[in-house]
Amino acid sequence: MPNDTPATFPFPAVSRKKITAAFDGGRLSSDGGVMLLAQAERRLGIAARLARFIPDRRDPGRVTHAIPDMLRARIFAIACGYEDCNDFGPLRADSAFKLACGHLPETGSDLASQPTLSCLENAPNLRDAIRLTYALIDQWMDSYTIPPGGVVLVIDDTCDVVHGHQQLSLVNAHYDERCFLPIHVYDSATGRPVAIVLRPGKTPSGVEVRAPLRRLVRRIRTRWPLTQITLCGDSHYARPEAMEFCEQNGLSYLFGLAGSRPLTSKVQDVADAVRTHRALEDREVVRGFAETKPRAKSWSCERRVIARIEATRLGLDICFVVTNLTGTSPRVVYESLYCARGQAENWIKFHKAQLASNRTSCRRAGANQVRLVLHTAAYWLMLSVREAIPAARDLARAGFATLRLRLLKIAVRVWETASRICLAYASCCPEADLFRAIAAALLPSPRAASP
Repeated sequence: MPNDTPATFPFPAVSRKKITAAFDGGRLSSDGGVMLLAQAERRLGIAARLARFIPDRRDPGRVTHAIPDMLRARIFAIACGYEDCNDFGPLRADSAFKLACGHLPETGSDLASQPTLSCLENAPNLRDAIRLTYALIDQWMDSYTIPPGGVVLVIDDTCDVVHGHQQLSLVNAHYDERCFLPIHVYDSATGRPVAIVLRPGKTPSGVEVRAPLRRLVRRIRTRWPLTQITLCGDSHYARPEAMEFCEQNGLSYLFGLAGSRPLTSKVQDVADAVRTHRALEDREVVRGFAETKPRAKSWSCERRVIARIEATRLGLDICFVVTNLTGTSPRVVYESLYCARGQAENWIKFHKAQLASNRTSCRRAGANQVRLVLHTAAYWLMLSVREAIPAARDLARAGFATLRLRLLKIAVRVWETASRICLAYASCCPEADLFRAIAAALLPSPRAASP
């Protein structure tokens, strides 16, 4: 007969009293905050939205786990720090996760297993993966109650290191790694993700930049035909094809521009004045701005180029920006508009480092794109939880890793009776009052809650 008695293990004695421990506490979970994610998901409806674009080729008579339920489990796990499907070995029976996914904690069936979730990620083909990306764009547009007058979309890419020979992975000499370079697009005003697109690990060409921009703008224009769209990115996106696309479709753009000797010579007078000003006044730094309208060989017309010229004790530094914005001073264009693009680095850090979206370890490119979509859905849930925190609290500006530690990774005991389900959180939880406030703020409205 097997011995089911949990093995005990000791800790050092306290006040001459022996300490023994065992994993026999019953229906306990270390992820009690997953219920907040369930509230946020119920409000956003992101799992059901994504499920509409994932084909279900299974025999209906043998289906145990519906696609929306599997998506919820996977997205909740990512937000709680379980970024891989193989975590669902022990996690599929976790009482808090089962309850968050709509299963009874004791009498309900367990969640989907790792093989089932891996099959889910590999089910969509390329066309389905594109539709899933469109669903993320729709999710972002639905976050606005009315179409805005204008939006600024920040575009950036990041190095996603791979450890194998997955489709689209290439050796990048700049990063000295075999990697992907996925494109991230965020709403500059809110920090909300708009689209994440997997792409090869090399600097994008003009055609490669224009293709995702065309799909993105076309999707936005179907619902917001009058909204003014401004695209902001670094020099990777200052391609003639991308700028011509913006000019032909009524879009504003603001891209970094790599410096060159002819371009530098056009602002040399201002650069000399800035350098001289700093030397005469013996200041640490002096900044100036210049504007010119060059026409590069690969350009079809003259374009407005703004130069930020900064003189320090270490020398002169010149940064160029190309734009089709008019009526705005060079200082405002650079300091207020272009420099705001740097915030995208923090948003990518949330996405990549704190939600582990760089775990693109599937063989097929389509499956890795699906993974990026799932991690972006987890981003939406974490963002919704943070937006429910009162602005006066420090956590209202915290990163996702801090939110996970303070609000999600809290112990809960779950028990089920004939008529109710009870959740018992730790009495000494330091964020108990905030947890209650967030749970109340994320409750569905009466109209949404009614059948």
